[in-house]
Parts: sequence; C-alpha cells; structure tokens
Amino acid sequence: MRLQNKVLLVTASTRGIGLAIVKKCAQEGAKVYMAARDMERAREIANTLTGVKCVYNDATKPETFPSMVEDVVQDAGRLDVLVNNFGTSNPGKDLDFANTSPQVFLDTVNVNLRSVFMASQAAVKHMAQNGGSIINISSVGGLVPDISQVAYGTSKAAINYLTKLIAVQEAKHHIRCNAVLPGMTATEAVENHLSDDFRNLFLRHIPLGRMGLPEEIAEAVCYFASDASAYTTGQILTVSGGFGLATPVYGDLANKDSKR
Repeated sequence: MRLQNKVLLVTASTRGIGLAIVKKCAQEGAKVYMAARDMERAREIANTLTGVKCVYNDATKPETFPSMVEDVVQDAGRLDVLVNNFGTSNPGKDLDFANTSPQVFLDTVNVNLRSVFMASQAAVKHMAQNGGSIINISSVGGLVPDISQVAYGTSKAAINYLTKLIAVQEAKHHIRCNAVLPGMTATEAVENHLSDDFRNLFLRHIPLGRMGLPEEIAEAVCYFASDASAYTTGQILTVSGGFGLATPVYGDLANKDSKR
C-alpha cells in the first residue's frame, strides 16, 4: 500500500494507460479521482473500484483544468499527486514536416502542452502547503525524432522540458515533477489503429522484443507518486523496452546471428 491516504488526480483516465494508472494507484491505497470528458463511462468504471471518484475535464475546454483541481480539493480537502496523462494526435493529418498544415501543428501542440501547463499550474497552488508530486505522461516520441507526427513529437519534447522546469521552480515548495515516457504500449488504440506490418516493423527495434503493457507504465507512475521517490525530481524516465538505445541498424542486424 505505497500510496495509502494519498489523493491522486489522473487525466484522460477511462481507457488505456490512464485507466491502468487509476487501477494500480487505487490498489496501492490511494484515493483516486478520474478526470474525464465522458462522465457516464467514468462513473461506470469508478463504481467497480474501491476509493475511486470522478471529476469533469474536457481538454478542449481550458476552463475545466482548474475546475477539476478545485473539485478534487473541495471533495478531498487536498491534492497530493497529479498525473497528466492526456495527449492526442491525428495520424492522418499529423504527418512529416513538409506535409503537416500549420493549423494542425499548432492545434496539436497547443492542446497537448496546455493540458499539462494548466493542470499543473492549478495543482501547485494547493500543493504548495504540503508538497506533492506531478507526473507527466510523455512519449519516447519526444526524445527520438520520427518520420511522421511532427506536432505530437514536438509537443512531447516540450512537455519533457516543462517537466524539468516545474521541478526546478517548484522544488522550494517541496513539489516534485517527473515524466514517464512510454514506448509502443498494448492499448486499444494501438491494437485498433496500427497494422500488423507496422507493429512488427517497430518491434524489430525494441531490444526486449515486445510491446509494453499499460500496467507497466502504471508501475512507473506509482513509483513517482510514492514516497519511495521523495528525493527524485526532474527525471525523464523511458519505459520502452530499450527503444532508441541501440544503433539505428539494430532492427536489421539483431536477428541475423541468434547464436550465443
């Protein structure tokens, strides 16, 4: 029960990595608030879990970031941990540098970066009294340039920097800020929108040879949320099976010699 009595708020939490974070943190004893746009779905999920409630957040409505924090503080009396899990992209329009429209680029960067900035800014006002932990769910796409999704990658790179900036500037209030960077993770979105050929191509470049599980991302979040990481801040932790570590030709060479 590493998170016993802690109050957590998780954005974009009704599916995939966000839902796995909610479940894991609740299992570890936290009082968890699911921030969601689809409140009906959120309530259905919360009713099946112990210590989980819902607050409204719509990333397209900036005013709902401070309001969701206020709703949590009003109900629970405080906020100990904020998990900024929201992030979006439109692969059909978020293309390479030459072919992505300026509006798509600006809209994607705006909504992704705004969600972290506004939620965190609202949270630190309440954490400043007793300290707290902010955990940003970024992506390895913010570290390793891709051949497409120029807006998504740029927004995640900015979130990585913002993580360090928050860590430095809010340390005086005993507020920590760290980022977890998932690689390819076995969520519904990945299963439904990526072809088998693309998944297999990507997996060739992951030394551990498989996709991550949402629960494995949740474990990293749980560490940063717990007192076990009380002396850790400003860190950018990749949870990606080793993607991006090896030589660029790793995928072409790794399977040619399988002998020990």
